[in-house]
Amino acid sequence: MSIVERIVFELGPWSWWILGLILLALEVLAPGTFFLWFGLAALIVGTLALFIDMAWQVSLVLFVVVSLVCLFAGRALMRRSEDDTDEPHLNRRGERLVGREFVLREPIVDGNGRIQVDDGFWRVAGPDCPEGTRVQVDRVEGAQLIVRPVDGR
Repeated sequence: MSIVERIVFELGPWSWWILGLILLALEVLAPGTFFLWFGLAALIVGTLALFIDMAWQVSLVLFVVVSLVCLFAGRALMRRSEDDTDEPHLNRRGERLVGREFVLREPIVDGNGRIQVDDGFWRVAGPDCPEGTRVQVDRVEGAQLIVRPVDGR
């Protein structure tokens, strides 16, 4: 029997708690909600193992099953929480500008120009237009806005 097997055998259900705490510590060091679900599953299996006597093979299978349940439930929870916001484009500033109209500060020459949005400037791409032309933002590609001229109103 190796030293690791002996420690796990002597600690019994507490080894699941130790594994769970190590995984949660890894989550703190490398955030991304990946180790969180496995750590939570290890804590659940450790708690069950305290009350129910089970072979290590059964507890290992239970850990895999509970890990998958926690992982899928966590992903569904995270996906739903992303949709429940009053600022869906908070960290995607360019997408907030889609559909808005602006005046060109520099002409679009060879497909490239600039517009002023509030106190900043954005690079734009579109058909060649003179300075002062009203343009509408159609979409965002990286840090560049794709625009088209707006018919005179």
